[in-house]
Parts: sequence; C-alpha cells; structure tokens
Amino acid sequence: MRYEIRVDGHMSETLAKAFPELDHVTMSGQTVLFGSVVDEAHLYGLLVRCQSLGLRVVEMRRVPE
Repeated sequence: MRYEIRVDGHMSETLAKAFPELDHVTMSGQTVLFGSVVDEAHLYGLLVRCQSLGLRVVEMRRVPE
C-alpha cells in the first residue's frame, strides 16, 4: 500500500530523517511524506510519530501503486 501524508509547514531535513522509510517533498507551505506502508500498524505508527514530533497532519490518503 502506498500512502501520502501531508503535514503543515516545511519540515527540515533533520526532522524528515525521523521518517526514513518515506520520501518527502515540500510544496505550497506543506510537506508531503509518501511511500510504502506495510500494514495498519505501520500506518498508525507513522501518525503517532507525527503527533510526537508536533506535526499537524492536514491530510492522509492512500494513493495508487
């Protein structure tokens, strides 16, 4: 499964390293994290990581392979 997680603001390279399994791109005042998610537990773990780092998730969606 591939997912895209949009967070508010521009993430620094250091902060992006907290998500080594995902790629990222910055656009329109948001950072988009994207990549493969192996299962539901992994997805929830990514969301918990966002929360613990103080990131505001704007949107999360599954994208076509």
